[in-house]
Amino acid sequence: MKALDGIKVLDLTRALAGPFCTLMLGDNGADVIKIEIPGTGDDTRNWGPPFMGKESAYFLSINRNKRSLTLNFKEDKARQIFLELAKEADVIVENFTPGVMDRFGLGYDAVSNVNPGIVYCSISGFGQNGPYSSRPAYDQIMQGISGLMSITGEPDGEPQKVGIAVADIGAGMWAAFAVMAAIHNRSHEGEGQGQHIDLSMMDAQVAWLTYQAANYFATGTPPKRLGAAHPNLVPYQAFMCQDGKYLNLAVGSERIWDRFCEGMEMPELKENPDYLTNVERAQNRSKIVPHLQEIFLKQPVNHWVEKLQKFSVPCGAINDLADVFSDPQTLHREMVLEMAHPTLGKIKQTGLPIKFSRTPGGLDRHPPLLGEHNQEVLEGLGYSAVEIEKLKAQEVI
Repeated sequence: MKALDGIKVLDLTRALAGPFCTLMLGDNGADVIKIEIPGTGDDTRNWGPPFMGKESAYFLSINRNKRSLTLNFKEDKARQIFLELAKEADVIVENFTPGVMDRFGLGYDAVSNVNPGIVYCSISGFGQNGPYSSRPAYDQIMQGISGLMSITGEPDGEPQKVGIAVADIGAGMWAAFAVMAAIHNRSHEGEGQGQHIDLSMMDAQVAWLTYQAANYFATGTPPKRLGAAHPNLVPYQAFMCQDGKYLNLAVGSERIWDRFCEGMEMPELKENPDYLTNVERAQNRSKIVPHLQEIFLKQPVNHWVEKLQKFSVPCGAINDLADVFSDPQTLHREMVLEMAHPTLGKIKQTGLPIKFSRTPGGLDRHPPLLGEHNQEVLEGLGYSAVEIEKLKAQEVI
């Protein structure tokens, strides 16, 4: 048994934000039916290279534990099939431009008329209302407009985006949380009533600004880019080591500072009035950081990690992905898994980050081929093989 067994999700999303939300739901037992455009499907099926066979690595990474049904919403019959599915569904997730689902006659109001308990989650760049609501949005645009890129990168360099699509993935995670909150409310206080969730990628990123936003609220000055450094804590950043690799160091309290000085065998640091507390260290950042950098260049990264870990100083190497996926902790935590695929044999997947003690999730369905489950889903609605063939001929599916 999985935590979301019995929850049925209709997934009308493509690209990354919506599919990541439904990936989280599917990994934990929800029956996710991914509804795609006949012939082309999710845009990310073609986002490559790299490809594995005819499947893009991108698509394979975020679409396991889903069934694929193709529906052409330009056809009345396809919209009818969707509403038939919606009558029995718990959740709908869509990430069309605001207004598109209403134009299809499949918006929240239309669906709630046939299923008042539906939890209907709309993910968009800027939300369902406001002056930007009709603007197109991709992750890089959102990282910029939300302020994230302004605080990412080297002080004298250009603004940089994060190396993965955090605006998309963050919105997907917020959406998965919102869906579960709405299901809980429906079960316990909503008297069986669902609701519409309006999830904006921009809102999600602004909410993530947290302490950087607080710094701005406190000072009125927009924070600057600090590279790998922390805006409030010193030393809390990356340092290059003798072997050209980087050490991440996080001195997050005065207790850790004491342990750091002991582990580095440098009592003079602790005794220096310029570095007495984090306040002084932050004021003298331009002195202490170059001094520590000179020291770290004298030994390779593993030397420093081993030395400082003995004193419980938070630190670690900056790993590339080859390091990550051979790391003993990653492997022990089963964060690299394999699953069978009908055309590719075995494929690797990232593991499940949530470890339930009683209802663990799992990798039960391979990322689906386009329309792979048309027959299965439609038969579940009572369509005969002859009727399904007719739907194909009419380009409904």
